[in-house]
Amino acid sequence: MLRTVLSEFAKRIVVILVVITGTFLLVRAAPGDPAAFIAGEAASGDPAYIEHLRAQMGLDQPLPVQLGYYLRDVASLDLGKSYREGRPVFDMIAERLPNTLILAGAAFILALFMGTAAGFVAAIHRGRWIDRLIGLGSVLFFSSPYYWVSLMAILLFSGKLGWFPSHGTETIGAGYTGIAAILDYLHHLVMPAMASALFTMALYTRLVRASMIDTANALFVKAAHARGMAPAKIWFRHVLRTSLLPITTMAGVQAGQLVAGTILTETVFAWPGIGRLMYEALGSRDYNVVIGVFIVTSAIVILANLLVDLLYRFVDPRTRSA
Repeated sequence: MLRTVLSEFAKRIVVILVVITGTFLLVRAAPGDPAAFIAGEAASGDPAYIEHLRAQMGLDQPLPVQLGYYLRDVASLDLGKSYREGRPVFDMIAERLPNTLILAGAAFILALFMGTAAGFVAAIHRGRWIDRLIGLGSVLFFSSPYYWVSLMAILLFSGKLGWFPSHGTETIGAGYTGIAAILDYLHHLVMPAMASALFTMALYTRLVRASMIDTANALFVKAAHARGMAPAKIWFRHVLRTSLLPITTMAGVQAGQLVAGTILTETVFAWPGIGRLMYEALGSRDYNVVIGVFIVTSAIVILANLLVDLLYRFVDPRTRSA
């Protein structure tokens, strides 16, 4: 088992190195000069000043040299400094990462439980009106983009009904502390988490329904019915439990992707996470911040997939020889 863990971990390290190199080259190939952007903000178009900034940022070096220096720094967990703010990128990401993880975690839990429940209900009522209604809802949520769902949620639940705040993580000027501050944070979390969860919830719904219907036609389930076992016990103990393997795989993949896919949600809801941080950095050509966020999100996705792969091998012995 230890050999498998080390082998899989080594493969993920190689993938992370490829991601770092590819992201670095792609970002450097994008149009725009950070030095010129900063000089413009300082109302200075002096070429000498721009060249001084380029030298200060290390942008005057050949691209392979820049990449070599960056890989060396990343190996020591140094993601460089923000061109715009002059702060360590690692510190900037560390400040905002908890908000992203909380948002992604809340969306993951909502999607997993709501999707599993909806798929379970659809499976036991397959072919009836409730199955068709759940199927219609899952198709609607699956085909609706994040930003559209987020904007509609703001218009309805914040603008018209006034149930939830439309942006941020706290009520400005309220001065809440303790339990009141936590409740206020959760109140702001509801809409972003729901908007992020709907797409993934639709996937779980269809997957659980299909997996349970397939399992319900298995011989061991028919044998349980023939023995006179209670239908509820069959559905919960045998059908749902056997259907958890594909759900476990999908849940692990989506857990990492939710962290990487929060950019649109955080931007629409002004949620101060790393997705919004990268959006702001893209606008200011802050290369180090953009690459740093890519590295962190990629590492989270890759490590989440590694944990799921190991968990799957533990749950299903048939995959251990793969």
